[in-house]
Amino acid sequence: MKTTIFLFFAFLVAGCGSQTATNDTGPVDHSNMDHSTVDHSASDHGSMDHAKLESSPGAADAPLELQFIDSMIAHHDGAIEMAKLGTTRAGRPEMKKFMDAIIADQDRETTQMIRWRGDWHRDEKPAINMDFPGMREGMNGMDMEKLGSLSGNDFDSEFARQMIRHHEGAVMMSNYVLEATGGNAPRKELKQLAEAIVKAQTGEIEQMKKWLGEWK
Repeated sequence: MKTTIFLFFAFLVAGCGSQTATNDTGPVDHSNMDHSTVDHSASDHGSMDHAKLESSPGAADAPLELQFIDSMIAHHDGAIEMAKLGTTRAGRPEMKKFMDAIIADQDRETTQMIRWRGDWHRDEKPAINMDFPGMREGMNGMDMEKLGSLSGNDFDSEFARQMIRHHEGAVMMSNYVLEATGGNAPRKELKQLAEAIVKAQTGEIEQMKKWLGEWK
């Protein structure tokens, strides 16, 4: 199942340009996939250019919580891709430990969101929305080519600069959902996740800014 989550995102990205994705066996309708069985911890994150993601057709018309789920799954996957690159390139032990924590935490949150999507919005079309507040800001901060050209302490500093911007996007996305009211108000479970993202990633932003100041 190593490539299962990659296929999940491949279908989502394909949905940005069409209603179905195609593999060797013919058309695949992403909206009918059982996302609750996806093993995200064994995923292959190296095959997507997250900074060039586009919105799914009609994403802005989807339920707000579905926009958040699909967009945040893609957003988290970008952070995991960055952190996995760092496990072989980071120079400082504290940064390697930090990246391991990002991978573990965001894998866990993504697995939960995929389950919720299957439970709550199984028949809905992909709803990645690059105009969701904070989404474009966070994803545009990724420069995997630049990160891939660095190693050691130089990698650590560039990773921190990019991840600060990426985290700020996730915090903005989560705060937007938390402020939603009426028919757009998220389920209790999703609200709790958004609160956890704000708390954890705000703390990580502060830590990275502190490191950048010290490393100068």
